Amino acid sequence: MPEFDVLVRGGEVVTGAGVQVSHIGIRDGVFVAIGPEVDCSASETIDATGTFVLPGGIDPHVHFNDPGRADWEGWNTGSRSLVAGGITTCIEMPLNAHPPTLDRSSFEAKVAAASGSSFADFALWGGLTPDNLDRLPELAAAGVVGFKAFMSRSGTDDFRHAGDDTLCQGMRYAASVGLPVAVHAENDAITADLARRARAAGRTTMRDYLKSRPIVAELEAIGRAIALAEDTGCSLHIVHVSTGRGIALVVAARERGVDVSCETCPHYLVFTEEDAERIGALAKCAPPLRAVEQREALWDTLLAGDIDLISSDHSPAPPSLKEGDDAFAVWGGISGCQHLLPVMLDEGQRRGLALTEIARLTSGDAAVRFQLPGKGEIAVGFDADFSLVARQQPAPLHRSAVQYRHPASLWDAFPVAYQVLTCAVRGQIVFDDGVVGNRPPSGRLITPIAVGASASVGDREHQ
Repeated sequence: MPEFDVLVRGGEVVTGAGVQVSHIGIRDGVFVAIGPEVDCSASETIDATGTFVLPGGIDPHVHFNDPGRADWEGWNTGSRSLVAGGITTCIEMPLNAHPPTLDRSSFEAKVAAASGSSFADFALWGGLTPDNLDRLPELAAAGVVGFKAFMSRSGTDDFRHAGDDTLCQGMRYAASVGLPVAVHAENDAITADLARRARAAGRTTMRDYLKSRPIVAELEAIGRAIALAEDTGCSLHIVHVSTGRGIALVVAARERGVDVSCETCPHYLVFTEEDAERIGALAKCAPPLRAVEQREALWDTLLAGDIDLISSDHSPAPPSLKEGDDAFAVWGGISGCQHLLPVMLDEGQRRGLALTEIARLTSGDAAVRFQLPGKGEIAVGFDADFSLVARQQPAPLHRSAVQYRHPASLWDAFPVAYQVLTCAVRGQIVFDDGVVGNRPPSGRLITPIAVGASASVGDREHQ
């Protein structure tokens, strides 16, 4: 009888200890042997010579909008995009599904939509709004990784933004059960008033939109969220930070003992406000793309180790919602989950990030921060989630290779120097040689290790 179900031979394996040519033995969906001397019989052998073997990526911030708005993106197409980009686990946001994930029944509806449709494993955020404070305990019991709140308007009527009192109450409850609160940090009074005045004056270009969401709106909200988290003892996660100054607020809070983490996205590390004006609606997001100097300051914080996670904030919409001359009216969201890992491998290494750091940012630390058991590392006892990635001549992903339901994206013309060749979830190949789905989708719900025991980024012990 073969010793392994799968043997991955001869790849440059990226682990927390470094990069080494090794063989990997997999049995029952778990890594059971890793090293240069591992070379036993197996039912299936994968030749990884000439490739990097990376831990399966974890995208902690995607919007697949299913149930209710699967025509924007569904679990099937969204998860195809993930695995084609080397991402084996996602954490899906409580909006823009309809209904949003605000109670146990909507949580279960989303799990039902994903089960049998998703090629990637998945975890779920629950919502934190003025309308569901009394439902937070049932969401925690159902298995959310934490609670997501908007400090500015979300763009959908069924997910209202949280005022300070709502945030305070939600954070106090989250602290009591050891779950984090994630916030979209922009000051609603500033952004809403600037947008109203611009539109009233007929100023509706992309430049006008960019001016309506100034850096101060993000900084003020980050500072306020940190103050509330510090007072309540809540673990706080700031999503899609767009400026180095925002990261600096997080670093200062950590230095005084606040349990706060942050993420940024590839689009903030690559594109600028000039690109937003040139590209148009496909580049609209909130917070918006910033000036070149802000992009460079963000890279400085990333290279200094101050950013915990990289997410895609994949937020697609049908082409009809990206049409029109009014930049305030078109949908604000970027498709990007398939591009996350190739872009970070390319741009990260060009800027001086080691492969081990890229793996940490795109996999390991998300697993720790959000308590995802068995995820985030190529290590004995962990789920056998991995991708094989090879260097190539820089070129944009061909439109036929893009798996998004609506292929047009900000990344259409962006050349990448890395190609995902193969992707496996729990030892099962889900993407190979450009094809997703030679096996039926079998993604599973992943729930936190334990409610009541918060994990801090940097704790690398597998729990």
